[in-house]
Amino acid sequence: MLEHRFRTPRSARYFTIGAPGPQVSDLWIVCHGYGQLARDFLAGFAPIEHSSRLIAAPEALSRFYTGSPDARQPGARVGASWMTREDRVAEIEDQVAYLDGVTAELVEQLPANPRLRVLGFSQGVSTVCRWAALGRSRPAAVILWAGEIPADVPASVLHERFGNIEVHLVAGTRDRLVPDSLVLHHEARLRNAGIEARVHRFDGGHRLDNQVLAALARD
Repeated sequence: MLEHRFRTPRSARYFTIGAPGPQVSDLWIVCHGYGQLARDFLAGFAPIEHSSRLIAAPEALSRFYTGSPDARQPGARVGASWMTREDRVAEIEDQVAYLDGVTAELVEQLPANPRLRVLGFSQGVSTVCRWAALGRSRPAAVILWAGEIPADVPASVLHERFGNIEVHLVAGTRDRLVPDSLVLHHEARLRNAGIEARVHRFDGGHRLDNQVLAALARD
């Protein structure tokens, strides 16, 4: 049995809060977590909507029914995933190219040099880290919210690509998926790479938090 590779164009979608125009100076690209859809995730950013801000949520390319196999009925819940361990190198290349492409399309519609901030939530944290490490886009800030920095991004790359930008670590104090030990681990990992991340904690679980979002938007 031989494995073959074939490239084919496909459709992807993203959702936005705000509209491109000369008033926009702050561009956010936000990547959802495992099993979410972009439109639902983006709704959580409504509290920081502003005329000078464009927030875009690309949707991961692999969708699936989140219930049991017999739940494939009209109205059954659908989610999306950024990748799995299967064919992971190609998956990473595809998602990096996808996020670079969405960002370039938006930047073309904005005034010169908008401030680019990227946020990953849960599984989206690994996605954002790989994109920031491997992609063409150069964010001014990276917000890693309730997720893990992937082990395949070495300290040297973290230092090169994250060393001169704002890096934020965010997690709820009652997040069972992201305990205190994991936050401390990633803070230490970044510090060892020469990066002093700002850590934000809030009283809550595995979710976004309006107060933290508002504070980040004011920075």
